[in-house]
This record gives sequence, C-alpha cells and structure tokens, in this order.
Amino acid sequence: MAGETVITVVGNLVDDPELRFTPSGAAVAKFRVASTPRVFDRQTNEWRDGDALFLTCSVWRQAAENVAESLTKGMRVIVQGRLKQRTYEDREGVKRTVIDLEVDEVGPSLFRATAKVTRSAPGGGQGGGGGRGQGGG
Repeated sequence: MAGETVITVVGNLVDDPELRFTPSGAAVAKFRVASTPRVFDRQTNEWRDGDALFLTCSVWRQAAENVAESLTKGMRVIVQGRLKQRTYEDREGVKRTVIDLEVDEVGPSLFRATAKVTRSAPGGGQGGGGGRGQGGG
C-alpha cells in the first residue's frame, strides 16, 4: 500500500520464534530482532557497539512455519517489512503504543554463516508464503 514505511533490518534473534495459530488456522510466528550498530569512536580510535534497536516481528502463514522451523535464538537475520503502530491498554489500564514489523521477507544472513535452502511445497500450510496481504485471518 502507498504510504507504508518499509524497512530492512539486519540483526540477531533475541529468542526462538514463537509459532501460534489463529482460530481460523492461519500460522503466525512472532520473534524479536536486536540490531546493534557499530560506531567508530575517534577519541579511542576503536569501534564500539551503539545503542541496540529491538523490534518485535510477525510473519504469517507458510512463511511463519518456515521461520519457526529454520531460525533459532542468536542467528543473524535479514528482515524486510512494514512498520505498524498499535495502541493497547496494559493490565493497569495505561495506554501503550508500540511499533512492530509486519514481515514480508526474512532469511538468515550469510555474512558469517552458510545455509542449505530447502524449498517448501507450493501452496503448503495455510495459503502460501509471505508478501503483502498476509496479515491476520
């Protein structure tokens, strides 16, 4: 859709992806990515870690099942998707606003790793892979 904020994030999985199913049977995997920039400190002439960005990500349907089966805590990943802002009330009744990443594409980073890719059967799971329009069901 026009006007959506699409970003690409490279970072490490904070936890194993959590796979769940909606009442209608659609798979959804949630995971968190920590992206920490490296910053050069001119005073010490050394590289150091900057402030980490933590993003909660959601991926749907067959892609969700693939993520849950393929990715684990600590893996370096590349995630592309659309930022979504949502507001909710916490247990104390305080309104909170969070920004999540609705994932269109995700995969392991091959910068310091190798991977063997196995194609999943087309049309497997609940309606196929990623891409736009994959949200809730």
